[in-house]
Amino acid sequence: MKLSVFERIQLVEDIWNSIAAEASDTIELLSQTQKDELHRRVAEHRADPSTAVPREQVKSRLFSGKS
Repeated sequence: MKLSVFERIQLVEDIWNSIAAEASDTIELLSQTQKDELHRRVAEHRADPSTAVPREQVKSRLFSGKS
């Protein structure tokens, strides 16, 4: 608590960055199958961007219980 707000924010950022750096070296966040699927979906979207669904529409469907 002796640090200023700015110094505490900087400390948190430094800690977060060190965790992220260590985690990226030791933890595989996505499996290769998941990465492949993401790449497939991005390629599909780039081929036909008109298939995208606006975020608000997705959110509305999720919270209304409709598919």
